[in-house]
Amino acid sequence: MHRIALVGAGRIGQIHARNVAAHSSLDLAMVVDPSTKAAQDIADRWGARASSIEEAMNAPDIDGLIIASATHTHLDYMLQGAEAGKTIFCEKPVDQDLQRARAAEAKLADARIFIGFNRRFDPHFLSLKNALDAKRTGNLETLQIISNDPAPPPVEYIAVSGGLFKDMAIHDFDMARWMMQEDPEEVFAMGSCLVDPAIGEAGDIDTARTLLKFPGGRLCVISNSRRSGFGYDQRIEAFGSEGMLQVDNVRETTLQVWTEDGAQADKFQNFFLDRYAQAYRNELDHFADVLNGAPARVTYADGVAALALAEAAAESLRTAQPVKL
Repeated sequence: MHRIALVGAGRIGQIHARNVAAHSSLDLAMVVDPSTKAAQDIADRWGARASSIEEAMNAPDIDGLIIASATHTHLDYMLQGAEAGKTIFCEKPVDQDLQRARAAEAKLADARIFIGFNRRFDPHFLSLKNALDAKRTGNLETLQIISNDPAPPPVEYIAVSGGLFKDMAIHDFDMARWMMQEDPEEVFAMGSCLVDPAIGEAGDIDTARTLLKFPGGRLCVISNSRRSGFGYDQRIEAFGSEGMLQVDNVRETTLQVWTEDGAQADKFQNFFLDRYAQAYRNELDHFADVLNGAPARVTYADGVAALALAEAAAESLRTAQPVKL
């Protein structure tokens, strides 16, 4: 049984706490958060203990850290955890500053770090990836990734999130690298504020299209919006030399009603914690494997690569020019 310290008692921290508590080989021992009440609430619910970050780092019986705190703290906690010899599971992104993230690579080279790009662990997207690897539609040539939220988050969150590319589209940048099995060589992005003027006033965009060009000419188009109008919109189309692979949206149920008026189906899931509930459980299973010595399937280097694409997209948006990597 591996004893775990959870750093961050917010929305995603609560999900990880519940999944750790239900896991057969993990024990939620400590919860850390600047809000003592938030930490204590989770600790009381799952039989853990609220503690300080120093206590968690220094406790010899804490094997793993789950870092689910505010983005600007991720890298500092990873550095502290690596120095303390902990095995680390850190939410994306690794940091908000690419230069700082790259500067830390040498210090973290020998650390056991797993970055939480949960969509790699979604059963639907994993099935698509396996089909790509098996070349069921020949060689992958172009990729279309659609990721639209049901509605924008509070502007207060937008202001500290790092922006649409680092906070939202970074998942899609990681998916593109994972499915294409290489890094793009050029990025071109366009964006607008179409959903909420307050997002623009906070210095961000809420709608974007990003084109990634890969070596050999392969292309990926990523579509992002903070508002879909019809639920959590998560789709991928992968076009190969012999056909297409597709993952569609997940509905709340598989019920369909067929009448003379046509066919009606249930609505799409409307929240990322519902759509990716199984993915979060699967990535925690993988973290348990990493604690037992398995190599991480998503590394710190993967996190830095996705952050590099996010910064390139932001630069392209600012200059209205493609950015070569």
